[in-house]
Amino acid sequence: MKTKWALRAIAGYVLFGLLMYWYLFRFANTAIPEQYRGTAADPAIFMNSRELYLSEAYSKIRNLLFFLSAPYEWLFYFLVLALGISKMFEKWAAEVSRFRVIQTAVYLFWFSIASFLFTFPMSFLSYRFSKVYHISTQTFTGWMKDEVTDFWVNFVIMFAVFAVLYALMKKYRYKWWIPAWLLSIPYTVFMMFIQPVVIDPLYNDFYPLKDKALEAKILALASKAHIPADHVYEVNMSEKTNALNAYVTGIGANSRIVLWDTTLNRLNDKEILFVMAHEMGHYVEKHIYFGTAGYILMMLIGLWLNAKIMNAIASRKGSGRWMTGISNISSLPLFLLISSVLLFASSPLVNWGSRYEELRADRYAVKMTHDPKSGIQTFQILTKAGLSEVNPPLLVKIFRYDHPTMLERIRMLEGEK
Repeated sequence: MKTKWALRAIAGYVLFGLLMYWYLFRFANTAIPEQYRGTAADPAIFMNSRELYLSEAYSKIRNLLFFLSAPYEWLFYFLVLALGISKMFEKWAAEVSRFRVIQTAVYLFWFSIASFLFTFPMSFLSYRFSKVYHISTQTFTGWMKDEVTDFWVNFVIMFAVFAVLYALMKKYRYKWWIPAWLLSIPYTVFMMFIQPVVIDPLYNDFYPLKDKALEAKILALASKAHIPADHVYEVNMSEKTNALNAYVTGIGANSRIVLWDTTLNRLNDKEILFVMAHEMGHYVEKHIYFGTAGYILMMLIGLWLNAKIMNAIASRKGSGRWMTGISNISSLPLFLLISSVLLFASSPLVNWGSRYEELRADRYAVKMTHDPKSGIQTFQILTKAGLSEVNPPLLVKIFRYDHPTMLERIRMLEGEK
């Protein structure tokens, strides 16, 4: 029976992969609409024939890997449950110690090892394709270092979260999702506070912007927007990628304005100021707070649904073959499977809200700089650097794009000229 369920799940995953391949490589149309050809949004205007070819090929591969990754994760969770591996990990943990917190740590260690090994091929494929298409500049050693760092950071976070969560499940059998949600609020704020100063530096080196003249221009722009900023940070990303980026992260005293060094190397001052004005737009319009409130609301709904679904599955005959009980750590793969599916299902709504905020930030940047021309040039350079699609397929836009498409962004800026 276990083998039968496992084979069905694998067959379903393969079928899904073939359907997505057909959609992305055979069916989807990414051509620029006729009315936009010859405009600044037409990639044929700012990309040569080789760049156009590489952009199309790389985007299809990257989109396929995106759609394969989430179901691949679901497949792992399902197989760990269906094959009795989760119960085996729980048994090993019980043999190590009689203390529940230590059992949780041991279980999570074995579970994390299994997850790392299972997902490694997909992660490696993504890395290799980004290297082949010269998006990634990272050595294999550097990439593996980040993967190992990811492993331990995720392990520590998982232990902190699930040690508490399963204690709540044990104490509040049917209503555990309520205290879990209440505790998730200070946890979310705490993680936002420490992310810039504790977690991010584990992966990259951050230092004050070297170009002090440019920093003065950025801080003057921040002052104009009534943003209390004393420094702009630069991060060495050229060791890892040729892509460009800039962002604002953190809250309160730990907030940071960050520029990738690749952005500094590829954009001129006017273009960088447009990017910075865009990021300041997020701050001025309080997008981080709206995003946090939305996340907390979705966490409430997600935990409630998770509890309902887990209880429904546990009440079915034969569920004992998969786990020893909802409040026992062997149910973790089921919790993660449901959470991941719900997260993926909600991504169109989340991405829609994010695209709206990004478009608002673009408009704010135009208002601040009065320079839509630099914005258009910036988006053209970003497209070339990341081999991005200007007009992605509909499903890709809905499930993957948390920013407007480059076609939408450039057309908006052309209307501002």
